[in-house]
Amino acid sequence: MRTLLDLHYHPLNFAERGAHGKGKDMHGKRGKDLVIRVPVGTICKDADTDEILWDCQHEGECVVVAHGGRGGKGNAHFATATNRAPRQATPGTPGEERWLLVELKLLADVGLVGFPNAGKSTLLSCLSAAKPKIADYPFTTLTPHLGMVQLADYDTCVIADIPGLIPGAHEGKGLGLDFLKHVERTRLLVHLLDLSTQEEGRAPWADFVALHHELACFSSALAQRPQIVVATKMDLPIAQQRWPEVQQLFSTHGYDVLPISAATGAGLQALLTRLATSLKQL
Repeated sequence: MRTLLDLHYHPLNFAERGAHGKGKDMHGKRGKDLVIRVPVGTICKDADTDEILWDCQHEGECVVVAHGGRGGKGNAHFATATNRAPRQATPGTPGEERWLLVELKLLADVGLVGFPNAGKSTLLSCLSAAKPKIADYPFTTLTPHLGMVQLADYDTCVIADIPGLIPGAHEGKGLGLDFLKHVERTRLLVHLLDLSTQEEGRAPWADFVALHHELACFSSALAQRPQIVVATKMDLPIAQQRWPEVQQLFSTHGYDVLPISAATGAGLQALLTRLATSLKQL
């Protein structure tokens, strides 16, 4: 399973009811358990208390979120040597009912983050067999995409293309809260900087600080997540002109920026090497 669409279209689910007891001292048939299948990465919360009941991170895990009721006892249970036909019985108890909030967070080793049109989808399509939509306008990617990437020594990793984030994403702007939660399930972030952008008020360092601020506002743990900074679209003349200044500025703040061009393939092998090294350390 890859989505929660089944639950979306069937939000009310009931386990089978147990049968009544029968004559000749026979118990009623037990009702079957209701098993609801969900994809790995699903989080289940109690809708009333917001308590996390289950965080599914491995295939085959299961949890009981609602217990069935106890069956009643018929008069045969109360029979004794002196009272062979008691007129006494106890009713069964109803099973648990509860409302649940179920959401899916993608599990990936590496998350690609950056402003819209920073080249995330193009990079993912170059490194893996994934085929995300690629176009020259913002918010091309409306759903996260996963790609399996081959590293050195037959190692592999899963990379998630997280849809473009913008200032105010932690407040729900753009695609904000819908996809910031997917970043939480990554071990390593690759922050893509578009050196070719010419929008007013946009600069690589300002973009980096703004996006880092959004991650920190959404989750303090995300601000501490290891990350690799990558300068994209280095095949374009304007990006090449800006590169020396950007490299120096980021190095003064302790960041070693990798220049790449997904269009020409330049720097991709160096990026894969860095990913393999970082993931082994993690």
